[in-house]
Amino acid sequence: MSNSLDTLEKDALARIESADSLDALEALRVEYTGKKGSITAQMKTLGQLDPEERKTQGAAINAVKDRVIGALKGRRETLQAEALKAKLAAETIDVTLPGRRRPPGAKHPVTQITERVSAIFQAMGFRVAEGPEIEDDWHNFTALNIPESHPARAMHDTFYFDANHLLRTHTSPVQIRAMRETKPPLKVIAPGRVYRCDSDMTHSPMFHQIEVLYLDENVRFTDLRATLETFLAALFEREDLAVRLRPSFFPFTEPSAEVDIQCVHCGGEGCRVCKKTGWIEVLGAGMVHPNVLRSVGLDPAEVSGFAIGMGVERLAMLRYGVDDLRAFFENDLRFLRQFQ
Repeated sequence: MSNSLDTLEKDALARIESADSLDALEALRVEYTGKKGSITAQMKTLGQLDPEERKTQGAAINAVKDRVIGALKGRRETLQAEALKAKLAAETIDVTLPGRRRPPGAKHPVTQITERVSAIFQAMGFRVAEGPEIEDDWHNFTALNIPESHPARAMHDTFYFDANHLLRTHTSPVQIRAMRETKPPLKVIAPGRVYRCDSDMTHSPMFHQIEVLYLDENVRFTDLRATLETFLAALFEREDLAVRLRPSFFPFTEPSAEVDIQCVHCGGEGCRVCKKTGWIEVLGAGMVHPNVLRSVGLDPAEVSGFAIGMGVERLAMLRYGVDDLRAFFENDLRFLRQFQ
């Protein structure tokens, strides 16, 4: 048995020394010291020996096992060091080479328009106000003079959580909160996301609005028109931009108007974009309804004001010549890089 053990040790040490990979070394570990390995098999033969001989032979087998395990450990460290050296050599970086430039990011076109509109109104003395996107029925509808029978309250148009809570359908609730918190004079703009059950080329279930509110003594419709003309000329960078107001109806303003501008694509001559009319609708506006003022505790005899509401995506489509609203939300880098 002693000769067999010596031969086993010499064979094991020689094969370990010549192992050229960590996988090959692991196979040798299993072959010699695993549960079914050669050295383990030697230990199983001890039961056939006399007690004194068993003690001597057991010590010899353990000594061989320790030397084999030591050889495995040493060879593993050597192979790991060689592998690391090879990896470092293969991954050497020439720090003198020029770096790979990544194209800079840019703000989303909707963000660009929102910031541009906000900057124009801030230059006119308005401040930015914000409010929650999850609103209650009173702020979103009742306080804005929208009756319970109004179609806007229907389930097919509004995302409801329960009978009293919903995703806001416009940013007008921010105006209500501002009027309750601050006494006139009040000049605020309310940009933000709004939600409606609608989706096609020109509508999205989530889109962005900016609402404008001005309250003070003796605010007149002429003040509204002057503000609109100043704003639209600055937004489209056209001092001679023609603006017209058409009578309309909104529950929260009276009188109300739809606001059109001369088509920025054809200059008013008529084209596919303006449907040959020479005009493009851009936003809605009007004088704040007396019922809205009363709902926030203001006296219509003492305070008046105007409100303006606009869809940011619509303004972006007009300014950048985009004909499909969905392009803004598809995250196509080819589209978005055009606005860098």
